[in-house]
Amino acid sequence: MNPNNSNLSSHREKFPALANKAYFNYGGQGPLPQAALDAIYKSFQKIQTDGPFCGKIWPLVQEETNLTREAIASELNVSPETITLTEDVTVGCNIALWGIDWQPGDNVLLSDCEHPGIIAAIGEIQRRFNLEVSVFPLMETLNEGDPVAAIEKHLKPNTKLLAISHILWNTGQVLPLADIVKVCHQNGERPVKVLVDAAQSVGVLPLNLAETGVDFYAFTGHKWLCGPEGVGGLYVSPEARKDLSPTFIGWRGITVSKNGQPTGFKTGGQRYEIATSATPLYKGLQEAIALHRSWGTAEERYEQIKQLSAYLWQGLSEINNVNCLRKTPPEAGLVSFTLTNGKPHKDLVDFLESRGIMVRTILDPDCVRASVHYLTLESEIDRLIAAVKEYS
Repeated sequence: MNPNNSNLSSHREKFPALANKAYFNYGGQGPLPQAALDAIYKSFQKIQTDGPFCGKIWPLVQEETNLTREAIASELNVSPETITLTEDVTVGCNIALWGIDWQPGDNVLLSDCEHPGIIAAIGEIQRRFNLEVSVFPLMETLNEGDPVAAIEKHLKPNTKLLAISHILWNTGQVLPLADIVKVCHQNGERPVKVLVDAAQSVGVLPLNLAETGVDFYAFTGHKWLCGPEGVGGLYVSPEARKDLSPTFIGWRGITVSKNGQPTGFKTGGQRYEIATSATPLYKGLQEAIALHRSWGTAEERYEQIKQLSAYLWQGLSEINNVNCLRKTPPEAGLVSFTLTNGKPHKDLVDFLESRGIMVRTILDPDCVRASVHYLTLESEIDRLIAAVKEYS
């Protein structure tokens, strides 16, 4: 285990929600650290004390916005100018999806493991622009098979975009992003752009997005980063930005003349931002990111997550009537499993919650999902394993 484990108990005390439960829902929403709560309140208080719209506050708003952009960019190892601040993953995906210059007959490729929100957005774009949408089988590659080969097989001459997750939200499979991007960008005479739903990867994987070559990478701060809900982001590569029009338009993303008239769009990721946001929430995300870094590097946090999720996977695999979807130790923090005795998964989730253990169900595939963070204790995993064994 990580040498920082000796400090983990005191580190966990900085997260109030971890005090009275065994929390395995980081993939849904992470608990806020007290420092983030305090920073959010202090920021709101200052704004209201000085006046929410005045010359004294405006520099503060700009500073916190810039600092948040820089903190996020540092986590992704990219330039701050490539980051658009959004509310969540879905908004980021919609900025990319609606900003592309679609033509009738263009093909969008997505897997059979994507989140319903993204599927629905693509469905509406298909309807409005008369697009062709293809779905390729990715679920079957969880334990054997090659996801890159599956994607390459289903690319077409008219494919314009691949929409894919970095870590699949339902099975926890980690996809080889750089290899996927390479295959897409080398697709014959027409390179295919890649949009990534990064809901489950930011705050888990050590990232260097510039090296992957990915075009669009949409993420949130309220899951594995344990920031406040309502703050997320979108990375757009400098090359992809050349062809991506703003989807939503507001004063934050435009340039204006001396008499206040719009003259164009800002050059970086700000061009896709809209207008007023809750700046105190930005401060909360900054504090959450800083707190994670105080425990360990991105690599150290990821190694801890892998070791702990493998520990959970092993324990669940030894229980009769339990089947882990993945047949080898997980590559990240999501561990999905089913009951083979016919008992409803929702009943198991309710039973566990009555014991102070928080997990969730997934509908497709029908399973239970536990999210293991570097903050998770082995003793919590032991509680989960024992409770599942008792129920099953």
